[in-house]
Order: sequence, then structure tokens, then C-alpha cells
Amino acid sequence: MDMSPAYISAVLMHLPRAVLVFDHFHIIKLFNEKLSDLRRDLYREATETRHKDVLKGTRWLLLKNPENLDDTRDESRRLQEALKLNEPLATAYYMKEDLRRVWEQSDKKTAQRVLDDWMRRAETSGIRMLKKFAHTLAAHRNQILNYYDYRISTGPLEG
Repeated sequence: MDMSPAYISAVLMHLPRAVLVFDHFHIIKLFNEKLSDLRRDLYREATETRHKDVLKGTRWLLLKNPENLDDTRDESRRLQEALKLNEPLATAYYMKEDLRRVWEQSDKKTAQRVLDDWMRRAETSGIRMLKKFAHTLAAHRNQILNYYDYRISTGPLEG
């Protein structure tokens, strides 16, 4: 389910013995929203026209999975150019890809190590958005890892 406090409250009130499972789809969706906000903030802060021109139009490239970038539209090159110009954006983008790995593990113990490592790296990144997202994940760590006990999801396992 979604990590919305309203959903959590409703489930706990009406189904007190239910086990909460926060799935890949909703977590990556939330991260993508935060990544878009970061890109928007960096665009507003950019002082050089070249940086603004490169960042403009990269929102969808950042949200796509790398395997879905269209080479006929030069999307890989455009994305790489934007990432080279902006270290915080590049870090957040690669952290998104690393976060997807949590759900690719064969067992809960390994997934826990991957998630914990991701949160540690986010904390030390120096990027406010990543730090806040790590705190969100830490607050819901058990519910995220419950996926490995129930293997259910409300969305596709692609982000």
C-alpha cells in the first residue's frame, strides 16, 4: 500500500491485525516526485544559461528506467549531459536506481542490508532531499521489508 498517513491510519483502525506492506511502486513513485522537485529547485538555482538549457526537458528522462531510454531520440546522451553538469542531480538519480535494487533481492535479510546501505549513503550524501527520504524509509523500514514475507504489490515491479 501507499505510505500515506491517512491510509495507514484507516487500515490500522479497521483492520488492526493487518500486516502493512509498503510496495515498490508507491515508494519509487514518491521518490520520483522528490527527484522532480530537486530538478526543479536546481533549475531555479542555476545561474548559467547552458545549465538551465541542459536541465530543461530532462524531467521525464530522470524518471525513466535506464533500460527504457530511447536511443533514437538521443535520450541517454541528453540524460548523461544533465547528470555531468549537476552532481546533486546525478547522485539522486543513481540513488533512485539503487533503491530499486531493494526489491530485486532473493531474501529479506539481503534486502534489509541493501535498504540499510541505501539509507546510510543517502544520509551521508549531503543532499537534503535524500536525507529526508532516508528518514521516511527508516520510519517505515519494517513495512517495506514485509514485502519479503508476503510478496504482494499494488503496482508493477518497475519504477
